[in-house]
Amino acid sequence: MAECQCDVSGYGSRRCPVRSTGEGSSKWVRLNVGGTYFLTTRQTLCREPKSFLYRLCQADPELDSDKDESGAYLIDRDPVYFGPVLNYLRHGKLVLNKNLTEEGALEEAEFYNITSLIKLIKDKIRERDTKTAHTPVKHVYRVLQCQEEELTQMVSTMSDGWKFEQLVSIGSSYNYGNEDQAEFLCVVSKELHNQTYGNNSQPSEKAKILQERGSRI
Repeated sequence: MAECQCDVSGYGSRRCPVRSTGEGSSKWVRLNVGGTYFLTTRQTLCREPKSFLYRLCQADPELDSDKDESGAYLIDRDPVYFGPVLNYLRHGKLVLNKNLTEEGALEEAEFYNITSLIKLIKDKIRERDTKTAHTPVKHVYRVLQCQEEELTQMVSTMSDGWKFEQLVSIGSSYNYGNEDQAEFLCVVSKELHNQTYGNNSQPSEKAKILQERGSRI
């Protein structure tokens, strides 16, 4: 009985006894996906008829598949996404880690031609996009006080999603030795894209200017 380093679960490497000859070799299939080894059964790979993996197990002559020196089938795809695909064939559920996307999983499902998984992922993407589209857009508003000579500079510093909403004159202020200067209240707004205001990362320098002017009120 030979031993090999195989990725049984699709996520972790462990040592598994595998027969190099005899009946055991017909039950287990070893795959080399993008340099990562996976070990599974022919029954699992044959769950989806007409798929790439089904044809691989049937030794389809039209499927040009090579093997490495250990006898594992070579598949030039992303092993990170192959894990969820293989687990779907095992238990019928799609489980993605938080750093993986439905679009990436869909790309792999289409490559392996797993039709039920393709439909499942497309439904998930459609449901996600519909939910996002119906989420009401939230805004945060700020009122900035500035003098007439500061208006141009203030408008030029409005970035990071801030938009001008309204300008209100509040009269003039008297500066010793200078002429009266008109003062204004400038109302600006910003959309919050699925974020709670105040939980964002550190504001940029231009955003800080807006915040400092808003504190004058």
